[in-house]
Amino acid sequence: MTVAVIQYNAGNSTSVVNALSRIGIESVVTADPSAIAGADRVILPGVGEASSAMRHLRGNGLDAVIKRLTQPFLGICLGLQLLCRSSEENDTRGLGVFDTEVRRFPAGGKVPHMGWNRVELDTDDPLFAGVDSGGYAYFVHSYFAEPVPGQTIASTRHNVRFSSALRSGNFWGVQFHPEKSAALGQKILENFLSL
Repeated sequence: MTVAVIQYNAGNSTSVVNALSRIGIESVVTADPSAIAGADRVILPGVGEASSAMRHLRGNGLDAVIKRLTQPFLGICLGLQLLCRSSEENDTRGLGVFDTEVRRFPAGGKVPHMGWNRVELDTDDPLFAGVDSGGYAYFVHSYFAEPVPGQTIASTRHNVRFSSALRSGNFWGVQFHPEKSAALGQKILENFLSL
């Protein structure tokens, strides 16, 4: 199995590669469109700022490549947010895979949302096979994807309820970091690889 981890202007690819290695999967970090298109699984990780990340994807033609993919695809944290229609973070237009908007957490609570929080399953989905609803995952983010009927598959509450996981066809996105979420995160990565 070939797993492509998309290299772009956002951090965190190393911890994703290490998490995959721990479960016996070798991956390649690449910005090469043909390597991404030819991979069995594709992961878009991300820690960073939305507008500069999207500029980098568009500047390398990766926005068009991503939207044409038919294999299982997983966006992580910023990777999930870039798959949405738009983000309030510097008024960024996203890829539009998920039919929802990314908002900044409202004032009155701790921002960024950082640490462990519950992931409540909204529907059955193979990404969460064998994962109990209400399990804890690790989050670090100041912006969130609004829930959307038919695509939000898991949600979490921090001041507001937000999408902690989304799905549209062969595209999945998780707001938390599975590579930092202990057994729950490992199970989700294993499920993704077996989709």
